[in-house]
Amino acid sequence: MSLRVAIVGSGPSGMYAADALLDRGIEVDVIDRLPVPFGLVRYGVAPDHTSIRSVRDTLDQIWDKPGIRFVGNVYVGRDVSIEELQNAYHAVILTYGASSDRRLGIEGEDLIGSVAATDFVAWYTGHPDLLGPDFDSLLPTVRRVAVVGVGNVAVDVVRVLSKSRQELSQTDMPSHVLETLAAAPVEHVYLIGRRGPVQASFTTKELRELGELEEADIRLDAHDLALDPASEAQLSENKVAARNLKVMQEWTQLDPRNDARRVIEVKFFRRPTALHGSDRVVGLEVERTQLDGDGRLVGSGEAEELPVDLVVRSVGYRGTAMPGVPFDPERNVIPNVDGRVVDGDAVVRGLYVAGWIKRGPTGIIGTNKKCAVGTVAALLDDLAEGLISANDPAPGIDSLLQARGIQTVGTSGWRSIDDQEKARGQSQGRPRVTIHERDELVQIGSAATATD
Repeated sequence: MSLRVAIVGSGPSGMYAADALLDRGIEVDVIDRLPVPFGLVRYGVAPDHTSIRSVRDTLDQIWDKPGIRFVGNVYVGRDVSIEELQNAYHAVILTYGASSDRRLGIEGEDLIGSVAATDFVAWYTGHPDLLGPDFDSLLPTVRRVAVVGVGNVAVDVVRVLSKSRQELSQTDMPSHVLETLAAAPVEHVYLIGRRGPVQASFTTKELRELGELEEADIRLDAHDLALDPASEAQLSENKVAARNLKVMQEWTQLDPRNDARRVIEVKFFRRPTALHGSDRVVGLEVERTQLDGDGRLVGSGEAEELPVDLVVRSVGYRGTAMPGVPFDPERNVIPNVDGRVVDGDAVVRGLYVAGWIKRGPTGIIGTNKKCAVGTVAALLDDLAEGLISANDPAPGIDSLLQARGIQTVGTSGWRSIDDQEKARGQSQGRPRVTIHERDELVQIGSAATATD
C-alpha cells in the first residue's frame, strides 16, 4: 500500500510540499476551502505584478503529475474535522497560511473608512470570500488616502490606488474592480512609516515602481532621509536598504509634475495615534517619532493631522487557530519542531505544518519551498522510523464529503475555471478576468468535476 497524504492549503507551501511528496511516489490530496488553488499567489500578489503572479503557472504544472488531486471548496474545521482527516490519511500537512490582519490598536480604528490591507487586497484580486468593506461604494467617496506600513503589501496598495486606467487595464483584476479604481477620485496617497527608510521592509523593485507611474507624482521630504547612528550602522549591513535609500534620495531631487493627477507622499517617522471622525474617517493623527541611541522607537510629542477619507492599515499578517490543533497565540503559529506539530512536549503523530502557519508571515515565495521541503523531509524520516505506517487504510474523504452534500471542485474543475477566466480576458484584451463570485466558481468547477 502506498502512502497517502492530505495537504490543507493550496498556496505555494502546500504545492511545494505536494511536489516533494510526489517525487517520492506518495499520493497527495490537496484540500482547500476555496474552489480555486494557489492561495496568496492568486489572492495576495498584486494583479499588476505579472512576473510574480506567473509563479502560479509553475505551480499549476504540478497538477499534471500522477498521484495528486485537488479537493477544492472544502473547509477543514467546518466541513470536515482534523480528526477525520487524520483517520482518512496516513499523514496531514497544514499549510493554510496566515491571512488575518494585525490592527493598529488606536482610537477610531472601527470608523467607516478604516480598513485592513488584507481586505483591500482581497477585493482587488477578486477573493470570493471577501466579507470586508464595500469598496465599490467606498472608493467613489475617497480623495485622500493614508496607507500605514512600509512593506511590499503597503507599496502594492499605494501603487494600485495611483495607477491610470491604461495601466490597470493590463491586469487580470475583476471588471468591477477595474472600473471602480479607474473612476475613483483619489488625488493624494500617503505612505506612512513609524520608523525610517532604513527600517522599511519593501524591496527596491517595488519601491522604484512608485516613481514610474504614468499619472502620479512622488514626493518625499529630504529630512526624513537623515540617518541616525543606528541607521547608519544598519545601512552598512543591508544592501537592500542602501539601494532603497538611493532611490528615495533621487526622488527628493525631482521637480513636481504639473500634469500629475495624483500625488504619492512618503512620510517616515510618523506613528498613527488616532483616527478622527464622527461616523467615518476624516483625518489621521500621527506623532513624529525618532530612534534613540539603541535604535528603539520613541515619540516626540509632536502631532500632525492628515486630512484623509480612507486609512488602510498594512502592518502585517497573522495566523489563526485550526479547531483541534495546538496553537501558539503569542506567535500566531502552530507550535512545531522541524514541521512536526507538537502539543506541549509531545509530538502529534502524523500531523505536520509548513509555510506561514509554521514559521510566521516572513520571507518570499521561494522561502516557502525550502520550508515545505524541510517538513516533507521530517515526514519521510518518521516514515523510515516506523512512526507512520503505510499499512494502515487511508480511504480519503470523498465518501464523507458526499454524505454531507459538499460540492467539491477537482483538478478538472479548476482547469475549467482557468479556461473560463482566460476566455473572458481574451474578449477584453487582457490576460484573464478573475471570476470573483464563489457560487459561480463552484458552479463551473463542480460541473466539470462531476464528469471526472
